[in-house]
Amino acid sequence: MTTTTSPRALEHPTRDQIRLESVLHALADPVRLSIVRELAREGAELSCSYFDLPVTKSTTTHHFRVLRESGVIQQTYRGTAKLSALRGEDLDALFPELLATVLAAADAQAARDGELV
Repeated sequence: MTTTTSPRALEHPTRDQIRLESVLHALADPVRLSIVRELAREGAELSCSYFDLPVTKSTTTHHFRVLRESGVIQQTYRGTAKLSALRGEDLDALFPELLATVLAAADAQAARDGELV
């Protein structure tokens, strides 16, 4: 993991440190996958408070940490807000079409389940 000197900076793996098994583990959880789907849909950095998740605040924090530490998202502080963005460029460079394929499959499953896509 990269290290930082600022107490408000968050640790992220470098592109070379991102491992397929960690990414797949992060994407395998339905809550984390819903976060990734929303980030992909919006195509912008979103604050953690943007997400209306069916879990407690501490569990939400855990899910964001798993996504960050696996290399799926990048998080930065802006004032008091913690913003999250997909690391799509890094993921596509390492695992071409993986993220697009997973998101398409998740959308297809949601459509089958009658959810809004």
